[in-house]
Amino acid sequence: MNRTIYDKTEKGREEIATRKHQLPSRLRSMLVMVDGRQDGESLLKKVAGLGLTADNLSNLIEQGFIAALDTAAAPAISFTDLPEAATAAVPQAASGEEIDPVAQFQAVHAFYNQTIRGTIGFRGVGLQLKVEKANSIDDLRALRRPFLETVLKLRGVELTRSLRDRLDQLLGGEPEFMVLPDDY
Repeated sequence: MNRTIYDKTEKGREEIATRKHQLPSRLRSMLVMVDGRQDGESLLKKVAGLGLTADNLSNLIEQGFIAALDTAAAPAISFTDLPEAATAAVPQAASGEEIDPVAQFQAVHAFYNQTIRGTIGFRGVGLQLKVEKANSIDDLRALRRPFLETVLKLRGVELTRSLRDRLDQLLGGEPEFMVLPDDY
């Protein structure tokens, strides 16, 4: 049994975004399903209907599209811990000073990467690709509403409110108004 958890490498994410390496469609389908949360056995059960096997999983590893996660070195993040973990590197400016735009972009980018994977999972692939294509803080700001709507739909009001507040803190400025069901 393969209880190792796999995640995409940079090469794997690049293949998903651009098809640069021209991975065969069946292997690409397997690559898309690798999310850093499920083990090899679970993944193989999901792709068995496509005729994919452990050999195909090994092929993705050997070609550098996926890699085993070191689960001992990186403890799992629970949903209650996620907002704090995702904003650990929030750029703080002294009173009266502006936040460094590069540090702000990096913090918002990291927030999206961690929270999309942890809260939305496979359903967040489209959002994750948009995050990777973002070139400015305004590009990331434009993803706020679709991100929060997806989290609300899948995870509920409490987590959405917490993530909304953290994201608004990172984005700075005046947040776009978004009423959640319990905000009345």
